[in-house]
Amino acid sequence: MPSVKRRVKQWVSRGADRHVRLAVTGLSRAGKTAFITSLINQLTHLGTEPNLPLMSLVQQGRGLGARREPHPHMHLPAFDYDSAMQALHQTPPVWPSPTRDVSEVRLAVRYRPQSAALRAINEMATLYVDIVDYPGEWLLDLPLLSQSYSQWSAKQAGLLTGRRGELAATWTTKAAALDPFAPADEKMLADIAEDYTAFLHQCKAHGGLHWVQPGRFVLPGELAGAPVVQFFPWVGKQDEQALAKAGKDSNYGVLKARYDYYCEHVVANFYREHFAKIDRQVILVDTLQPLNAGPAAFHDMRLAVEQLMQSFKYGKSGLMKRLFSPRIDKVLFAATKADHVTPDQHPNMVSLLQQIVHQAWQQAAFEGIDMRCQSVAAIEATTPGYVSVKGENQRALKGFLADNSPVTLYPGDVPAQLPEETFWQAQGFDFPSFRPQQAPLDAPLPHIRMDKALDYLLGDKFR
Repeated sequence: MPSVKRRVKQWVSRGADRHVRLAVTGLSRAGKTAFITSLINQLTHLGTEPNLPLMSLVQQGRGLGARREPHPHMHLPAFDYDSAMQALHQTPPVWPSPTRDVSEVRLAVRYRPQSAALRAINEMATLYVDIVDYPGEWLLDLPLLSQSYSQWSAKQAGLLTGRRGELAATWTTKAAALDPFAPADEKMLADIAEDYTAFLHQCKAHGGLHWVQPGRFVLPGELAGAPVVQFFPWVGKQDEQALAKAGKDSNYGVLKARYDYYCEHVVANFYREHFAKIDRQVILVDTLQPLNAGPAAFHDMRLAVEQLMQSFKYGKSGLMKRLFSPRIDKVLFAATKADHVTPDQHPNMVSLLQQIVHQAWQQAAFEGIDMRCQSVAAIEATTPGYVSVKGENQRALKGFLADNSPVTLYPGDVPAQLPEETFWQAQGFDFPSFRPQQAPLDAPLPHIRMDKALDYLLGDKFR
């Protein structure tokens, strides 16, 4: 009989354990790897040196500890936490290398249940947290599922203005000379597709632009070199009716077929295999770098974020609802690199991000999805303080730049609202890149508001 009671108790205890899949994404240089590294680091220090004072689990003294477990999807790479920590503990420390594909890590978080019923069964419970890391650029591809090749081409052609148009000169010149009805020239198509991919990389690296489609072209993963990532928008002069008559073996026909295959087998498969199984979502947004780069980069970042939000329109008419029936109930938009501005500017960071996602926020609220905007620094790289300027104290940050030179500065004010044209003419920004602080080997990483982020994302699961 004792053996049976023990087995029943174990069975009920396992049933009381909880499981949540948390996805982390964001646009380029928003800090995905740093965020996940810090999240793992903070939770694994939960039972020894908790550094999460604003997390209710810590406030109530119920957190016992956490450890990494083998993640269940053996076909996916594991998030390389160990290499990330080695980079942060170098002398001088460096930021971890960004991940360029989907990766996962599973944490088992042990805690004392709050519920008296659960405590009667077992004094300890476990929350299994699967963290899924994937590039934000892949989310930008969702709108392709509702656009034909000709519609997508027309939309991309309409964006080729200003800096983007300048960067596109090489591939558009070649593409415009293509005969859509001629037999497909595989070598020429591959050559132009390579130039188009280079153009997308240049938009990110040199233009300060975030809107890049297709997203897999810049982060292809296992698709690198495959024909499915060797197409480009049609920018020739033929009208849509004429192009519809192009044969399947023509230049236009092959480009259209590759686009259709990409949508069906790459974009749709990604959402079915990964996105539809996610419970909670974190989207990281760096608003500071676009402010540095100017109005064109800032407006492009807004466009990219608005497209990201298409993934969270779950109404009956929404594409995600029709195709994948996602179950996400909480979304955190995090304005990253809060340590790159003085603390008095943090509310402005949040307000600006709220303005950027305002329409999506309304839609999410209508659909019953809980959404929050918050400023964070997953791994704090600076120390706030004051400097004396002409006898007066002025807020400032102290840290080390990427080249390891020490600096003390006031980076500037963050606008609390979407900037108007006059704002760009009057304001100047200097939000530099800082290297990480030297952190002790046996202590949790310094952060800003990771505890609030974790409490929002996971707090209700520790009952």
